Amino acid sequence: MDKPSRIVEARAQLRARFQDKIPHTPSLADSSPQGIGEPNRHGMPRLPVGQTETRKWPVLDLGVHPELTQATWRMVIDGACEEPTALDFDALLALEQVTDVSDFHCVTTWSRMDLNWVGVRFSELAALVRPAPEATHVMCYGYDGYSTNVELVELMKSDVLVVHTVDGAALPREHGGPVRMITPQLYAWKGSKWLSRVEFMTENRLGFWEQRGYSSTAFPWRNDRYS
Repeated sequence: MDKPSRIVEARAQLRARFQDKIPHTPSLADSSPQGIGEPNRHGMPRLPVGQTETRKWPVLDLGVHPELTQATWRMVIDGACEEPTALDFDALLALEQVTDVSDFHCVTTWSRMDLNWVGVRFSELAALVRPAPEATHVMCYGYDGYSTNVELVELMKSDVLVVHTVDGAALPREHGGPVRMITPQLYAWKGSKWLSRVEFMTENRLGFWEQRGYSSTAFPWRNDRYS
């Protein structure tokens, strides 16, 4: 079987594996999630509890802004998967590109709404490397030394993207450019800036902020900030 056919088959297998699990995750399963304002995407209130909308985009990170360009960026995808790989920027662009509008909820209580992203669905990257059946979590790493753990079922949602463009322009360096992860249904710290590695894992491990007392699950609609 050639590689494109294997990817198509892997997509189908992943869809079958997660399609029954995703509707039972908290952000979709909660019948009356906490929040304020009118309902928006997925029928959720516009803002999770404790959040305030901002039109600015605050910069929060570890104090390191790696000097990366589209030409020098590389990402490794490995761990508990059948075909570990590495992508450069051109290889990322060669995958299916999607446009999606989603919201950005920071655990420090601000939310920026209606960001227009362009990138690749995480599920497409998963299909490329075919995670092992026993893979349950992913650790995402940034070029700045950052790491964050995410349950695999959360990353298989259609609006979880590895992005390079926001609001019609290249992703700014201070916000993780040239490439970062976004996890709209989770607090934004789960989306690593300056993404350098994605590691599939067969058990959960804690990332940078999770080791310092922040939640492993990070559901904004449950005010799930700390462990």
